[in-house]
Amino acid sequence: MKLIGVGGTNGSGKDTLGEFLADEYGWMFVSVSQILRDELKKEGLPQDRHHTHQLSARWRRENGTGVLIDKAVQKYKASKADYNGLVVSSLRNPGEADEVHRLGGKVVWLDADIKLRYERATSRSHGRVEDKQTFEEFIDDEQHQMNHSGDQATLNMNGVKAKADIFITNDSDDINTFKRSIGKALAGLI
Repeated sequence: MKLIGVGGTNGSGKDTLGEFLADEYGWMFVSVSQILRDELKKEGLPQDRHHTHQLSARWRRENGTGVLIDKAVQKYKASKADYNGLVVSSLRNPGEADEVHRLGGKVVWLDADIKLRYERATSRSHGRVEDKQTFEEFIDDEQHQMNHSGDQATLNMNGVKAKADIFITNDSDDINTFKRSIGKALAGLI
């Protein structure tokens, strides 16, 4: 199984990368954020960032820090469709990067200019409250996610970044430019 785990800052294009590999290369795209939101919905809890962070930390404590990658791999293996690989977004704990590596995969880190990412996040809000932040709130939220506080099960995006194999900067508003960057950076993997 070919496997790519995608981490990165908010609004950097993680889901766009996953959707591109699914649409253009026949990969299965699994969003761990969606797995978490689906579980919160089942539990009757709000599907906001605060609750997804709490649920992901609880699952990591109960099942190991690579649990979200394992859940994505289970979805891949249970699928009857024939895919060329599995791309999983969004890694937010270094244990997830470790699990991708243990399974023979690569970790990609995406980033972009913070003002551009803020514009992307607020324009695509999908009705989510956390995407309707001021620029200052966006910066504060990102700092909280990037800088580890808590135990090994909590968010630590800097830890994911430190374990990344491939780095892509997505500072363009042109989707085709981003797709070319993806193709170039992932040549040989896709």
